[in-house]
Amino acid sequence: MNHQEKQGTESPMRIILSSLRFYAYHGVLQQERTVGAFYTLDITIDMDFTQPMLNDDITRILNYADVYKVVKAEMQVPSRLLEHVAGRIVKAIFTRFNQAAAISLRLMKEKPPITGFDGNGCGVEVNFSREKFLTLLKNSEKC
Repeated sequence: MNHQEKQGTESPMRIILSSLRFYAYHGVLQQERTVGAFYTLDITIDMDFTQPMLNDDITRILNYADVYKVVKAEMQVPSRLLEHVAGRIVKAIFTRFNQAAAISLRLMKEKPPITGFDGNGCGVEVNFSREKFLTLLKNSEKC
């Protein structure tokens, strides 16, 4: 079932930043946080850009460069878990950009330190509506 079917709405409008590549220092092992590794990230942000689409109004759209800066800043903060990095990126984008209605994010670590691993990478994928993520944050503060 895709996002559209889950939401029961028409296909949302999306901006996409694809195959972003970063060198960062994330991982459970100390060596991972010291030596670092390459990561790839795809992010899709659902938003209504009907007006910019119809009248070329740049004041009512997300600036791709601004989204990239937010992602890059969060990638530069070392973390043990990719899940935590993904959550920080989602939170930062929802906080900074009110137009963002939903976010899908895929974060992959290239060449993870797993004995015998033969693949392109491993990682996490998260999909949140603004409402669902804010509810998650609110509930986590109660714990």
